[in-house]
Amino acid sequence: MSTDDVYALMARSQELPYGEARTVLVEDALRRAEAAGDEVLAFRVRVRLSDAYRYGGEPAKAFATFSRTLADHDRDPGRFDETHGLLWQMKAIVSSLTLFPEIPLDRTYAVLDDMERRYKAGGHSLQAVYHYRNVVARHVGDGTADEWYLKWRAAERDELSDCEGCDPTGMARHLIEAGRHEEAFEIAAPVLSAQLNCNEQPQSIQTALLPVYLRTGRAEQAADAHRRAYRVHRTRLADLGDIAEHLEFCAVTGNEARGLEILQRHLGWLDRAPSAHASMGFAAAAALLLDRLTAAGHGAATIRRPAADGRPAADVTLAGLHAELARSATELAARFDARNGTYHQGDKVRATLAAEPVVDFVPLAAHHRRPAPAPAPAPAPAPTPVPQDDLASVDDLDELLDIADRHRKGGDLSRTLAALRRFDAVAEATEPTPLQRARRLDARGVEHAVAGDGENAVACWEEAARLFGELGDERRRHGTLGRLGAIRVDLGDEGGLEQVIASADHFTAHPGEGGDAAPALLRLATVYIKLDRPADALAVLDRVAPDDVPDRAGELWFLRGQALLLTDRGDEAVAALRRSMEAARAASDPEVVASPALLLARTLARRESGPDGEVFALLDEVIAALPGPSPMRAAAHSERGLAFLATDRPADAVADLAEGIAGWAAQGLHQQAVQLRVDLAAAYLSTDRALEAAEAAEEALPGLDDDNGRRCRLILAHAQKQLGEEDAAALFASLAEDAAREGQHDAVAHFLNEAADVLTSLDMDAQAAERYAQAAEAYEKAGDPYGVVRARRRGAMCLMWSGGTDEAVTAMETARAALAALPADDEPARVWETALTSFEQARVLAQAGRLDEAASHASAAVDGFNAIDQTEPAGDATRLLEDIRAALS
Repeated sequence: MSTDDVYALMARSQELPYGEARTVLVEDALRRAEAAGDEVLAFRVRVRLSDAYRYGGEPAKAFATFSRTLADHDRDPGRFDETHGLLWQMKAIVSSLTLFPEIPLDRTYAVLDDMERRYKAGGHSLQAVYHYRNVVARHVGDGTADEWYLKWRAAERDELSDCEGCDPTGMARHLIEAGRHEEAFEIAAPVLSAQLNCNEQPQSIQTALLPVYLRTGRAEQAADAHRRAYRVHRTRLADLGDIAEHLEFCAVTGNEARGLEILQRHLGWLDRAPSAHASMGFAAAAALLLDRLTAAGHGAATIRRPAADGRPAADVTLAGLHAELARSATELAARFDARNGTYHQGDKVRATLAAEPVVDFVPLAAHHRRPAPAPAPAPAPAPTPVPQDDLASVDDLDELLDIADRHRKGGDLSRTLAALRRFDAVAEATEPTPLQRARRLDARGVEHAVAGDGENAVACWEEAARLFGELGDERRRHGTLGRLGAIRVDLGDEGGLEQVIASADHFTAHPGEGGDAAPALLRLATVYIKLDRPADALAVLDRVAPDDVPDRAGELWFLRGQALLLTDRGDEAVAALRRSMEAARAASDPEVVASPALLLARTLARRESGPDGEVFALLDEVIAALPGPSPMRAAAHSERGLAFLATDRPADAVADLAEGIAGWAAQGLHQQAVQLRVDLAAAYLSTDRALEAAEAAEEALPGLDDDNGRRCRLILAHAQKQLGEEDAAALFASLAEDAAREGQHDAVAHFLNEAADVLTSLDMDAQAAERYAQAAEAYEKAGDPYGVVRARRRGAMCLMWSGGTDEAVTAMETARAALAALPADDEPARVWETALTSFEQARVLAQAGRLDEAASHASAAVDGFNAIDQTEPAGDATRLLEDIRAALS
């Protein structure tokens, strides 16, 4: 068994994030090292395997590997010489021992004592020892935690102290448990602005500070910390305990929907939790969240529980899962308390299960809002000689119904309802006539329609129309039929059109009946537009003159504008919408102006020239006219945000797009917000707000079809690339697969190149080399010789960085061969690519020990860069050449 295989496996493992795949490679490397009989190599692999187990979510397995490596070291320190690494790992072992209730506490204290002995013997500061004595004391809940904390803070830091992010994180957690939130913030604040790059930071300190931010009035910082930290934690099984803290954060900040999303994503992790302690914390936090949701009336809703250990996947109710998880957390806490001889872990679980909201609601993004109740309509001046306050003196049922009709036609819902309430009160003592009952039933249908209850409105109007027919009251019957048919069409029943036509025909044939002909025709035109029959709508509108409806001229021109747009008569439509606005403005009703203004703005914005000043002025007018939440206001903000995007003003677009999304969501119109989230993600990305872009795109993706989803995935991939997330590489690769299915070789090459760039930026160079090789093939199919050269050259360099020097030499030769395909007449570009290839080939050959060849290529690079006046690259090549010549001498 060759040790080269061990080194190759270890090199490959270094390119993988901690987790099952990396652990499997290191375990395989250990088996090969043991089979090769190389004890020292096996020792070193075993040290790395302890790290893989710990960071990969299997800390219990690290106990055996650490014990073995420590014993080997003690047996022959000169041969097994990773003293510093073992002393460093000892800290994690102490912490991990507390996480399993079946491990006696005496064993933890014994390791702590051994740790202190070894640190003293090596001349090290005891700062880390005091730190982990504090960790154990806090876990048990004994009174020595403060004492160890003071010693920890006072002791001098050295090379075995936790990193500059982890040390303050631990101190902050001590202070938070003691309720000293401002002190915790003071300790952590300087660290938050530092560049932290250890495996646990900055996400650990951001998570630790969540309760600090909330309890010191820093809600915006809390939201930002949650979003940034959870984004890292969510990919790591080892961080299940941290994820529990984010669940609790959602539960106490009014973000139950977000919490449920997190719970669904990680519920299956409970079956392979890294420790009993992590399982306990997650179960308690999840139970708190589920209790909130159950209390809000969602207990019967279900969540998908993944299959595990022979248990099939199943949907479980939130209420049932709450009871199960609360019981599990409580039972685990009891096991810890029995082991520890205290009630501390049980008290913490009970406190979590009973936690109250810290704040009513913390928005996690600008477009996150809680639905707000619509404001009560303001009282309006009565357009009737019978004031609302005098209704108590009206006892005539017909008069009350007449009053209600007048107010309804005038748009005064408040007074309409007041008259109807008075009718109901009087009708309890005075039996209504059949006609009065029919009229009241008709009005009840109006009430249902206004409340959004279409089905009950239909039932009321069908019965009212029947009763009017029996009574021979054709005017009222056809009035009701018109409303009935229109709402049936709204509900998707096109059969209602015949009733609207019958109503319009009746009133047209009987023009003397209350002047209802023009309104009936306007209703019919409206229905035709909804059914996408604009020609029929225009024919109906031609039967109505503006003078016939002086108080509804704005509506008449608005309907005409809509119909003209549907028949691609844009200029006529614009003229009609302008007349609609003029009529509405003349009526001094800003809210009536809003509809034509919004449609006109949308129409002008979609012209080839794009949005102009008039478009923005119209949208400003719409938003100013609608002070309260409404679908139209949400639409106006959406349109203005899109207009800003179209005019390359993404920073201005963000606020309006966020407002539009929030407005749609508040109205319960979530589908309208889905596509807008993609536009918001694009705006965020264009303003270098990668985190916000990624989250907006991820929110949108589940609701998108393939075509719209592709744009969203592209935005998400670029955002993840900026965030340094490995997932970006997979997304770019999936986009390449989509492009390949459509034969778009240039797009395939571009996306594969992007994937490779992501991987090499994360030092995953072996995988990057594979992607660059695939990109080179796609560039060749796309007929892009420059792309072929660059992809092959970059792939060769990745092979060298990943330890495959021989493969890199061969790959670089393919890059050089590809230079022959570059256009001869493109002199500067061809010379640049040739010189750069010579420079990189010299590096690879030097790494391979082929110094004479390397010097030749380096010299050629110098000449090439100088030929096109590239002084800085020429200087780099010159220094490389000098280094190679020095090595030769």
